[in-house]
Amino acid sequence: MDDVLYANLVTLQVATPGGAGAAHGRLDPWQLVLDASPVVKLVMFLLVLMSVACWFIIGGKLVQLLRASGQSARFLAIFWDKNLGATWTTERLEGVYAQARTLEASPLARVFHAGYVELARVSGASDATTPYAAQPSHGDLDNVERSLKRAMNNEVTLLENLLPFLATTGSVAPFIGLFGTVWGVMNSFIGIGNLGNASLAVVAPGIAEALIATAIGLAAAIPAVMAYNYFLRRIRVLESEMDAFNSDYLNIVRRHFLQ
Repeated sequence: MDDVLYANLVTLQVATPGGAGAAHGRLDPWQLVLDASPVVKLVMFLLVLMSVACWFIIGGKLVQLLRASGQSARFLAIFWDKNLGATWTTERLEGVYAQARTLEASPLARVFHAGYVELARVSGASDATTPYAAQPSHGDLDNVERSLKRAMNNEVTLLENLLPFLATTGSVAPFIGLFGTVWGVMNSFIGIGNLGNASLAVVAPGIAEALIATAIGLAAAIPAVMAYNYFLRRIRVLESEMDAFNSDYLNIVRRHFLQ
């Protein structure tokens, strides 16, 4: 009699989704994934793709922000270096401009480049490397200010590139995983109803299979949210530095280059 009951239990386990892993006396997560329904597999595949894309974005954005911060610090050291001149003159700005051109990853250097070129234009210079032909007037200061703001906005937009994908993954991935879980649980209960058996050995494989989708969703969302918050903070720091630099640069132009 005991042998007959054991044979019936094994038959029920094999007939249940995920039963292949349970038939060996334990639940194998990889086997549960392979035995999942097509909808749950599609959800898991989508979440894995989102997670891989997030890690590529995190790596690239981390390198970009580290370079931007490091080269911006070097640019500020060059900009305020007294060795280029004791007072702010055309020659000192030209020296800063010449060195800043090598700092291609610095948002501050590119903002300065835009302001310097605009100042040269309103001063009547033939190009950005020749001395200013005339001092700009107070009305020309607005043009320099607009150029600096436009350059700063462009730099912030460039720094924030691809961050929305991290935010979307952090917000949506848990719900996509939850959808896979709900679908898997629904199929498990349908299977239980068809078998007419609700024992733990029958229920566990299907429920475990469904919960894997939620786990993958959380695994994709948590790093994405953490990276998004970290990068956003670093970008706001760089944005604040650019805004402060714009004010300093305009003050220098107002005091030393206006009639």
